[in-house]
Amino acid sequence: MNQLVDATGAFLMLEWPLAGLFASAFLSATILPGNSELALFAYLKLVPGQPWLPVAIATLGNTLGGLSSYGVGRLAASPSENRATRWLRQYGVLALLLSWVPLIGDALCIGAGWLRLKWWWVTLVLLIGKALRYVAIAYAMM
Repeated sequence: MNQLVDATGAFLMLEWPLAGLFASAFLSATILPGNSELALFAYLKLVPGQPWLPVAIATLGNTLGGLSSYGVGRLAASPSENRATRWLRQYGVLALLLSWVPLIGDALCIGAGWLRLKWWWVTLVLLIGKALRYVAIAYAMM
C-alpha cells in the first residue's frame, strides 16, 4: 500500500496518509490554498470503516491552522473593518463556527486575532465548528 496510481498515471504516495491529511487540513485553514475535505474523502475511501481517527486528525490540523491565522491577526497593527470583523463584533466568538467556510473562515480567524478575542474561546469554537464539518463528511460517506 505504498503507492496508488490515478487515472493520469501519476503516483500518489500513501506512506504517511495521516500526516498528509493533517498537513492538508492545517494548510486549508490558512490563506494558502488547500482542500482538506478532498484529503479526508480520499483517506476514508482508502481506509473505510475507521472514520474517527482521520476525523480527529483533520479537526486538529484545521483548528491549529485557524489558530495560526488568529495569531497573524494578533500581530497586525490595528484591526481593519470588513465583513468578518463586523460579524465578529455582532455575533462574537460564535461567528467562528463558520471558520470552515472557504475565504470567509480565513478572514474570521484573522479578525478574531485583530479584535483580541480570548484565545481559549476561539480555540473551543474553532474546534467545534471544524469537527462538525468533518463528522458530517465522514457520516455522508458511511
